[in-house]
Amino acid sequence: MSKKVLCLGNALVDIITQLESDSILETLNLPKGSMQLVDREVSEMVQKATSELKSSLQTGGSAANTANGIANLGVGSAFIGMVGEDKYGEFYIKDMKDNSIEPRFFRSENTPTGCAVALVSKDGERTFATYLGAAIELNADLLTNELFKGYDYFHIEGYLIVNHALIRKAIELAKQEGLKVSIDFASYNVVEENLEFLNDICRNVDIIFANEQEAQAFTNKNAEESLEIISKICEIAVVKIGKKGSLIKSGDKKVVIGKRERTCVDTTGAGDMYAAGFLAGLCMGKGLEDCGQMGSILASEVIEVYGAKMDSTAWERIRKEIEQIKK
Repeated sequence: MSKKVLCLGNALVDIITQLESDSILETLNLPKGSMQLVDREVSEMVQKATSELKSSLQTGGSAANTANGIANLGVGSAFIGMVGEDKYGEFYIKDMKDNSIEPRFFRSENTPTGCAVALVSKDGERTFATYLGAAIELNADLLTNELFKGYDYFHIEGYLIVNHALIRKAIELAKQEGLKVSIDFASYNVVEENLEFLNDICRNVDIIFANEQEAQAFTNKNAEESLEIISKICEIAVVKIGKKGSLIKSGDKKVVIGKRERTCVDTTGAGDMYAAGFLAGLCMGKGLEDCGQMGSILASEVIEVYGAKMDSTAWERIRKEIEQIKK
């Protein structure tokens, strides 16, 4: 039986908005490249301020994007999240099922489904104004051992780090059921604000994904030095270095994945897709270099489209390229 991945994250509907200039980010007080949690009122204000710009609607959330990527590579995946009893909640769950992701959802009776306004700059960098909505009601008391049975890897999105009790309980239950735990740091400001907690829980994490900014926030070192430090904490450390590729280390083995030339339209979902390719590779029994190549393939493809969703033609092309990677 092939291995499967269970993901935990914020179930958010993404509003992908293309900016004509970055000046609006200053007006909205949103630091470029950051993920800012906002309340419902601010979210509506951001949406109103950008209503004349070109935008599209997608199901999103970091771990949900990863689950989608894993499923599209033919590996079993599931997603734990919380949505509202509204049309966006129904839309979200249907999308999971349509993409062969097992939905393990909780529903909020009173709070609407969360949404993330992804403001995409001309250079492809994205800035998020995130209203968590029902997602914030996902809590430790809802988790049971039963949710984790039948899976081999458990992937946590970094945006959930702020919910300390939930993360502690999730890791504890995953370990009880024998799952390998992976976490994607997701945003440098989240790492900075939860540094002590991260240092504590990462002792029980097997795989850590971080980009250069996040790694520096965690270690106060550059990418190379961060890789060394993080690899001493977990089984597999991955530091993504943007256009230059990624660095991977497990024990004494270090792998460098080179750059892939692509036209960057929108970086939304790049980290999520890298994790999807890497974890799918592990489920297929591939080595570190092949897993890194798979992550790189997915990440380089998704930056050529707006948002984190790719069409069937792109996925067919991706699967064919992955088939060429040595077994």
